[in-house]
Amino acid sequence: LFFSYFKDLVGREVTVELKNDLAIRGTLHSVDQYLNIKLENTRVVDQDKYPHMLSVRNCFIRGSVVRYVQLPPDGVDIELLHDATRREARGG
Repeated sequence: LFFSYFKDLVGREVTVELKNDLAIRGTLHSVDQYLNIKLENTRVVDQDKYPHMLSVRNCFIRGSVVRYVQLPPDGVDIELLHDATRREARGG
């Protein structure tokens, strides 16, 4: 369910917060079935706390270290999510 939803967001800007509290904003380049994420044109949200990350422009993020993914407000289709979760709950 989430994999197909994230695939539709490729090319959009997202913010990924990691379990170590690092938040990275960038353009979603790709995502796989394990929710591993590749970002381009990245920048760190809190640059004062993570100055060593200022030179990073592209990154690969392992799905198991992701805490949250903040989506663009206009990128969320509430009805599509409701329908998909209803189908998932019914088992098909």
